[in-house]
Amino acid sequence: MKLSEFDFDLPEDRIALRPARPRSSARMLVAEGARITDARVSDLPDWLRPGDRLVLNDTKVIPARLSGLRRRGGAQGPTEARIEATLLEPGADGSWSALLKPLKKVRDGETVVFSPDLSARVEGRDDGSAHIRFNLEGDDFDAALAQAGAMPLPPYIASKRPADARDRDDYQTVWAARRGAVAAPTASLHFDDALLDALAARGVQISHVTLHVGAGTFLPVKVDDVRDHKMHSEWGEVSADAAAEIAQTIAAGGRVVPVGTTALRLLETAATGPGRIAAWQGDTDIFITPGFRFQVSNGLMTNFHLPKSTLMMLVSAFQGSDEIRQIYAHAIAEGYRFFSYGDASLLWPADF
Repeated sequence: MKLSEFDFDLPEDRIALRPARPRSSARMLVAEGARITDARVSDLPDWLRPGDRLVLNDTKVIPARLSGLRRRGGAQGPTEARIEATLLEPGADGSWSALLKPLKKVRDGETVVFSPDLSARVEGRDDGSAHIRFNLEGDDFDAALAQAGAMPLPPYIASKRPADARDRDDYQTVWAARRGAVAAPTASLHFDDALLDALAARGVQISHVTLHVGAGTFLPVKVDDVRDHKMHSEWGEVSADAAAEIAQTIAAGGRVVPVGTTALRLLETAATGPGRIAAWQGDTDIFITPGFRFQVSNGLMTNFHLPKSTLMMLVSAFQGSDEIRQIYAHAIAEGYRFFSYGDASLLWPADF
């Protein structure tokens, strides 16, 4: 299975730098096998049946981008260096893994000051990232990070504009509850209160799960044979209540539709067999490529993904490689907006 099989050409102007407003006004490509219909996210209730269940990721994005100063004394007088930090994930001991740029400007044991209240000591480094320990913990840390940090926009947006106050709302789902993600579950960004009310009126049920999306979601695949790719891991949880709700929907003949590839990856990790799921908690590095047998996911709502990415492999596995090529060709020809702030797709495999 070659990486080139998941490539496509995307015009630069199709990369969305801001989301649609209101959220549910975004376009939505509906694919039933290879049959395509152009719709809007606000039409989602029309494509679901009473008794179907949407599974939503309730992770909350933290303002994980920080800019600070490293100060150092020397024979020629004190020197300063501007250090940019992107938090990756917390360690069990209270430290954080972070990307520091430029890493070579910081020595182990030095402190980077991000604000009058927030600083971090560099404790070590590993495979291009650093281990840092902040001067604050708990609620004090959360409050200081909220003041000093910026939302961690994906590289293809951050390279074109800085994060601003609008992103504090735009890059967060309306139901975000459990802090820990450094990237948003972007398919869920299309939901607003009006859409949730319409889904409830339709008789569509909802369950929440948690997968803390990591920066690894943006890592490029660098191997020609995708079977050699090492997938990043992310922490997730399917509670006993959520597993029971999903199992009940399956038993009653309803369809289970994860919103976003993060929710889908978590459900398939927690699956115990065809149509069976159990409570689960831990780190998942599930890597879904064509040939994967899906156990509990009947449909998938997702955005349009980067070429040569693991998410292109996932949707190709779900919908079929030929079908995904047709879907993406249609989306490009019809002017759909791509990536995190872009439009949505609703995928129903041919045998749904």
